Amino acid sequence: MNTTLRSVSLFLACALPSAAMAQSKQEGSSNNKAPRPVSRLIWQDNADQTVRWGDLLRSAEGFSIKSQAVSGFPKLDAAKQSFVQMEDVMGLVVVGVHDNDNGNFQSGWVAMNSGVEEEEHGNHSHWHYKKQPTVAVSKLDADQGNPAHVYEYQGDVILANDKKNGFTILPSLALLKSPSASAARFYSGGGNHITLAAVDRKVCYATWADRDGDNQGRVDVVPINSTSAQSGYRIRLPSGGLHGATSNSGRVFFAPSDGICWVDADTALARNEKTTEVHHLTLGEDAVTGKPNRTGAFANHEQYVLFTTGAKDAASLCMIDAKSPKPSVMKLSVPTAEGLSLTTPKCVKTLAGKHYAFLFSDRRGSEAIETLTIVDLDPNGDGSLADAKIAKTMPVGASKIEGHSGHHEICFSANRRMAFLTNPGDGSIWVVSLASLEVESKNQVAGTPTHILAIGG
Repeated sequence: MNTTLRSVSLFLACALPSAAMAQSKQEGSSNNKAPRPVSRLIWQDNADQTVRWGDLLRSAEGFSIKSQAVSGFPKLDAAKQSFVQMEDVMGLVVVGVHDNDNGNFQSGWVAMNSGVEEEEHGNHSHWHYKKQPTVAVSKLDADQGNPAHVYEYQGDVILANDKKNGFTILPSLALLKSPSASAARFYSGGGNHITLAAVDRKVCYATWADRDGDNQGRVDVVPINSTSAQSGYRIRLPSGGLHGATSNSGRVFFAPSDGICWVDADTALARNEKTTEVHHLTLGEDAVTGKPNRTGAFANHEQYVLFTTGAKDAASLCMIDAKSPKPSVMKLSVPTAEGLSLTTPKCVKTLAGKHYAFLFSDRRGSEAIETLTIVDLDPNGDGSLADAKIAKTMPVGASKIEGHSGHHEICFSANRRMAFLTNPGDGSIWVVSLASLEVESKNQVAGTPTHILAIGG
């Protein structure tokens, strides 16, 4: 071997182990990188009536969530107060607070800044999680009418003030710019257990829950455009017991004790009780009781209104095309076991373009295994839900239902890659891939996690 070749061989013999060690060290440091935030989760904890938060972190070992209290959140009396729904608009999270004394103790709302900042980059966004959630403004007193429902319509949050026969609109943009309870605007309309459907920030349809009497089937049509000098009117549906309302594609849908009713939205307030045409869609009858089938709440997905009805073998996911010249009810059978009932669906269009509806089968006074059913709403991708089918059903953890609360809840990351579901009965939050529909992580957060929101992705 010549001198040059010997020198090269000696160099390689010495250098290769060092290079291998350097590569191993580099790979090790990569695996030891600080966990990266994937999304910020904010949820209600029914165990002590607090709002908790935690960034979902991803590392080489998987996902993790550290549960933390929201800074400045008012101390609630868990024996006297409870949460209702929670909505997020542009990073402003609003939660309703109900008391067990008809609003005479302390009820109202709390608005929180999520602390997440969005940086838009054309067709995508970058999310920054440097700030922690904080309370922006809250209004809890004996004059808030005991909110029972919280809605989000076109960037505003609306609370139903049952004991004041009206509703409060919280303009999210105004609250973000200048946090103050004075931004809230109260309107008279609706009664008892009120449900609401707002259209184009011009008009709101507010229901009365009465099953009989003078207010049976009553819906108040209320102008909410601050510049409008027009007065509203009321309409009458063929049956009462209203517990559900929504708007979609210029129409308003209601959930009375018999089937579904709908009207064309009157944003110009050009009609009245006599000239408004009320349409009725039947959902059939219960085979045992003979009573008409009904629903209690709606979900919107693009131009479709979705809801559930029926029990056991007759349980179904229902879909209405709100844009159709003659709306009709499409049904997909989703049978449930004895002691279980379907929750209101939550829908998402995934990053890959799949349309899914997620429905839990929750129990009340039963030992049946609770499940999550995932429905592929549009298998052939033609825009119609007529071919909807069940894609998957899987067991989930326990619920912990008390009154209207304690059900399983689900939300989705902003990039539509992941779903996050709560199991109130075992204090866990699961991460589900929207690509594989598989559970990727089960995270214990303690307490009783219920309503949940995801900010960022």
